[in-house]
Amino acid sequence: MPEFHNYTLNFGPQHPAAHGVLRLVLELDGEVVQRADPHIGLLHRATEKLAEHKVYNQSIPYMDRLDYVSMLCNEHGYVLALEKLLGVTPPIRAQYIRVMYDEITRLLNHLMWLGTHALDVGAMTMFLYCFREREDLMDMYEAVSGARMHAAYYRPGGVYRDLPDSMPQFKTSKYKNETETARMNKARSGSLLDFIEDFTNRFPTCVDEYETLLTDNRIWKQRTVDIGIVTPERAKQLGLTGAMLRGSGVEWDLRKKQPYEVYDKLEFDIPVGTHGDCYDRYLVRVEEMRQSNRIIRQCVEWLRNNPGPVILDDHKITPPSRVQMKTEMESLIHHFKLFTEGYSLPEGEVYTAIEHPKGEFGVYLVSDGANKPYRLKIRAPGFAHLSAMHEMTEGHMISDVVAVIGTLDIVFGEIDR
Repeated sequence: MPEFHNYTLNFGPQHPAAHGVLRLVLELDGEVVQRADPHIGLLHRATEKLAEHKVYNQSIPYMDRLDYVSMLCNEHGYVLALEKLLGVTPPIRAQYIRVMYDEITRLLNHLMWLGTHALDVGAMTMFLYCFREREDLMDMYEAVSGARMHAAYYRPGGVYRDLPDSMPQFKTSKYKNETETARMNKARSGSLLDFIEDFTNRFPTCVDEYETLLTDNRIWKQRTVDIGIVTPERAKQLGLTGAMLRGSGVEWDLRKKQPYEVYDKLEFDIPVGTHGDCYDRYLVRVEEMRQSNRIIRQCVEWLRNNPGPVILDDHKITPPSRVQMKTEMESLIHHFKLFTEGYSLPEGEVYTAIEHPKGEFGVYLVSDGANKPYRLKIRAPGFAHLSAMHEMTEGHMISDVVAVIGTLDIVFGEIDR
């Protein structure tokens, strides 16, 4: 009689697909996965607990560090919760800027996902292509906030400051001659909006390049078609959201179904899959990049033609300008009190959700009337997706586990929050 060996294997935590923070215990029958048990907590950041000991505005930079490839979207969910409890609405220009930067963030997220997912499955070139475009998007972050990743740009009542009228320029060096520098500075000669518009003109061609490399690639399809199938009914039961849910054929997108900010004034489509496998989820996310590009173009056009304030003038919750602060006593007091003891939210509880690049990102906030939250609970989309790991990998090979981790698009900052 042949002997059968069942193994229990530690998949990680140093595995490239899990970025060093997931220990996946696999029970194997030969090379076939019988059970996948994700062990989380290797990153534990305690964001929710830390937020209870900080005034509301001091938690905004912590939000950037939850899902550290979708920085401003995390901030958006949190800031919307504060605004809902305060009962304030930001100026319309600030809403358009937020929507534009949410979609820039979606592109940043999906490019990181596509590059790393392809890399895990074995396609090296994709990673280099995606990071080429991420560079420009990071420059857009840097232009408004001064930081390439953790922007801390959104505020209750609007955004930190308006879009700048000029972009930083490259200088000639021993690595770049004058011709090369002039070529790189061509798109940077105008305002930030000019730079973003130039990017949106170039980006659809870049997405075509990604699709040329992967969509009909025989090896890519062998690794993703019919892997990790989730039916529409099961996707809903598992609490999947975002591209994971739409890949299974459920047309659910909070930007359309529960619009926030100015999404109801913009035109875009919701891509939906049919089969619910890794390949469908890939197609959905790639099409989402095209739709995000569409939204950004509409925002750029509106922002060009409609100047105005980008933050409320109520200095009980928003800081006065530096000029006012240095010339008016009352503004100095407002500034000092706002940055030392913050503001108090009325008693109550609130839940706000946004269509984060990975799914539904929700913030549940309980206020007891103090200047710090009594309780902050974050509904991270990746947490629900990771819990479906066993169901999606059962009966597949070890190599398919990598493809499934890639298609989940998980970042552990929000899971070990």
